[in-house]
Amino acid sequence: MKTSRIASRVAATAAVAGCAVLVLSSPALAHVSVAAEGTAAKGGYAVVDFKVPNERDDASTTKLEVNFPTDHPLASAMPEPINGWKIDVTKAKLAKPITVHGKQISEAVSKITWTATGKGIETGYFQKFPVSVGALPEDADELVFKAIQTYSNKEVVRWIEVQEDGAEEPENPAPVLTLAAASEGGHHGTSAEDVSDTSDDAKATAATTETASDSDGGSDTTARVLGVVGIVVGAAGVAYGVLAGRRRTTTEA
Repeated sequence: MKTSRIASRVAATAAVAGCAVLVLSSPALAHVSVAAEGTAAKGGYAVVDFKVPNERDDASTTKLEVNFPTDHPLASAMPEPINGWKIDVTKAKLAKPITVHGKQISEAVSKITWTATGKGIETGYFQKFPVSVGALPEDADELVFKAIQTYSNKEVVRWIEVQEDGAEEPENPAPVLTLAAASEGGHHGTSAEDVSDTSDDAKATAATTETASDSDGGSDTTARVLGVVGIVVGAAGVAYGVLAGRRRTTTEA
């Protein structure tokens, strides 16, 4: 009986703990977020995806507005066309012009709006909205993109709260893109020619490694064969010694 009661209590405790984990983790899964496809290096360019899950059981997401940072304006922001969505890019004059590739930029993208032309993001689904952005700032570790999500029932959720250092995660956190350190080879990404060269170098390195591996493999095989031969010869010598000893003993007797 005691064993049964203990088992029941353990099961109940595990169930409660599991529910608590689900409750605590579910809001995090429902956030509008942003992440780079690959690396978003300072001073470079990147494709970033704004991921929007639909967390309502009775409505679809029909609109997403993403506001671009004004403290670190991005000279280029080009959204990828998506079937079933109308895209509007809004630009604004910069209070202070920025210089990109030696050219002075006086305006930058301030907001991109995706509006569903069909059902939008239905219950149980999510949608990614890719945007090519750059040049990423060299004097920042992250970029904050405040987003507004609108549902088919007219409900609006504002993902605009900025995470404060040392504070708990806000209820409606704004999407944050973390920037990686700038690459040593340059800030502006890798060209197709560089990729080709890298590929050729990689092939050459792989071939050299394979040759070395084959050479090492041959050396290892030779060493193993010699070792086995040595063992066999040694064993034969021992056996010969034993037989010789027996013969001597028999002769003397």
